[in-house]
Amino acid sequence: MPVDRPYRHHLTSSKSLVTTYEETRAGFVALALERNRRATPFIEEARSLKAAASLATTPASLVDIPGIQAALLTASGVSDKAAGHMEQQDKEEAIKGLITQFIEPAGPNFVEELVFRFLLTRGDALGGSMRNVGGAMAQRKLTRAIIATLSVAGISYQWLSSMSNTWIQGTGDDPDIELDVKGLSWSNDGRNRTVRYNLTVPFLKKNVDLCLFNCSYQELSVSYRNPALYVALGELKGGIDPAGADEHWKTARTSLSRIREAFADRELSPHLFFVGAAIENSMAEEIWRQLEDGTLSNAANLTDANQVASLCRWLCNL
Repeated sequence: MPVDRPYRHHLTSSKSLVTTYEETRAGFVALALERNRRATPFIEEARSLKAAASLATTPASLVDIPGIQAALLTASGVSDKAAGHMEQQDKEEAIKGLITQFIEPAGPNFVEELVFRFLLTRGDALGGSMRNVGGAMAQRKLTRAIIATLSVAGISYQWLSSMSNTWIQGTGDDPDIELDVKGLSWSNDGRNRTVRYNLTVPFLKKNVDLCLFNCSYQELSVSYRNPALYVALGELKGGIDPAGADEHWKTARTSLSRIREAFADRELSPHLFFVGAAIENSMAEEIWRQLEDGTLSNAANLTDANQVASLCRWLCNL
């Protein structure tokens, strides 16, 4: 097998890339479970609000209960982001309007009405976060596969925490590391490699889903400005809905084309790859053509664990 065709390790034709009905169905189930996971904090907040609000004897006395002012503002329909731009007087007016227009008319069921309206606003916030959940789930799956590849090979690694923005030594059995990681780094055969997710590439002025660098994590803050140190760049599309598959590919294709041109202008050609969850026949054929003519170095269907593992082995050995 030619060394410049790593995709042949896990793909035999364009049909290998197409997402099956079973994989689509499993993807929707995973999405539903993720929605429930993300909703859990909101449900607990609502329970806490109900317990506290039950101390009020009238809707007007809700404002006298300590510790629920932020929840009252949320129930008023004000998002956390919007609240940051409001004066205290504006917040009080919003809460007053909530009580007089919606809570008082509910009569003896005013506490339930308050909780329902709180959850309505929180639900909007959840819906917004779910629009980006496909990309987050794709990143997690790829992260776990890269870590597995490194662990199997006995290669130690460091990971960058999105919470603390610090690099941490990996142990190989870090629980739920993929929920927090935004970068990985390792050394193999004398080569330092660092991965960064969702990085705005300076000379592109665009965000790239995954960048692999020829540097250690200590050097990354300087190295990411040097085009010659980019080893590979990839687009990840984790959305599972077949109806949006073509649009996801068009977006990724445009981004990869822009990347290719920017590096070509500097007489450089790093590896480019695509990983997607929803891949239909027509886009699979186009991806295959780009693999065959060298436009893309690699590609994989995110729903196929063997394809993801193969692509990650390729990345870890570049």
